[in-house]
Amino acid sequence: MTSTKKDPVLVVLQLSGGNDALNTIIPYGDPLYLDNRPNVRIPIGQVLPINDNIGFNPAMAPMKRLYDEGNVAIIQGVGYPTPSRSHFRSMDIWHTCEPDKVGDEGWLGRAVRDLDPSKENVLTGVNFGRGLPRSLVAPGVPVASVGNLETYGVLTGIELEEQRTKALDVFSRVYSPMIGQGPVLDYFAQTGLDALEGADILSTAPGMYSSSVEYGGDTVAQYMRNIAQVHLAGLGTRVLYTTAPYNSFDTHAGELANHTRLWTETSHAVADFYDDLKEHNAGDNVVLLVFTEFGRRVHDNGSGTDHGSGGVAFVVGESVNGGLYGEYPSLETEKLLEGDLHFNNDFRGLYSTLLERWMGLDAQPIVNGAFEQMDFI
Repeated sequence: MTSTKKDPVLVVLQLSGGNDALNTIIPYGDPLYLDNRPNVRIPIGQVLPINDNIGFNPAMAPMKRLYDEGNVAIIQGVGYPTPSRSHFRSMDIWHTCEPDKVGDEGWLGRAVRDLDPSKENVLTGVNFGRGLPRSLVAPGVPVASVGNLETYGVLTGIELEEQRTKALDVFSRVYSPMIGQGPVLDYFAQTGLDALEGADILSTAPGMYSSSVEYGGDTVAQYMRNIAQVHLAGLGTRVLYTTAPYNSFDTHAGELANHTRLWTETSHAVADFYDDLKEHNAGDNVVLLVFTEFGRRVHDNGSGTDHGSGGVAFVVGESVNGGLYGEYPSLETEKLLEGDLHFNNDFRGLYSTLLERWMGLDAQPIVNGAFEQMDFI
């Protein structure tokens, strides 16, 4: 009998900079919200209610629609013990699951290695954006990193096909002799050859794609569109990753305007991606994780908010059991962590749920321990 079961796919959207959880999922029913946010607050009448206590930022109407349809899990108070307010250190912890030391492998790099131990598919993991996130880095694990799918490739500036073919042949012969000359040269050689193969395959994805969904012109929207194109091309990619522009969610000043714009763009991009896959009957095996490295201070600084701790994450997909997971952290002064929200959900439990219940992997060696899982899958 031929199996029609599709492999589960994990998509990750990183909100770089530290998204303000308090103005994302807003505790509008708590008077302490208004007390702590005399300037940087959402008018209560504009909040999109989830219940009598909390609701979505009004810029998040597209995600609120998906939530109402039962396809968004909200992970409240997500974080880790002894939080760091450094962008770099906190994101490194999220990427490597190593809160007590500097890690050398990313959790998704480990996952890709488990998914494809023989490295049969150089496109098991694909990143969209500049640079490769630490979460996808692991020795010997090939991951394609794409800046623009429409122009992605090697030596694409050579217009004549015959000339480009000859140039690529020379390019490949530069790498091949390195193999067998030692671990460092082996690494460089295989990385170069994998890049050649991955670029060649990925370049076919846009030409295979058509959709009635019109994505926005912002960076997140275009990368989510690229992710949809790769998924719909059926290239066997299991992990797809992208990041909001560098530190864009770092709203120390002018937060109300910037945060509104950011969530307007991001919420539409997430909903467009969901609708795009649904239109193609290709969303039943895809789950999207949206996360950030930390939340922000409970009390505003006048026009913005500074680095905090406990935050909020989202899991989106047709297979997601939507709803609220974990308690909203208390705003009472004595229950804050040096003016920050405490975490209620360890992010490694969130990862473990995705790895085991969705991807079918053993989570413990990937997240470095056993952590309480959730029921959103």
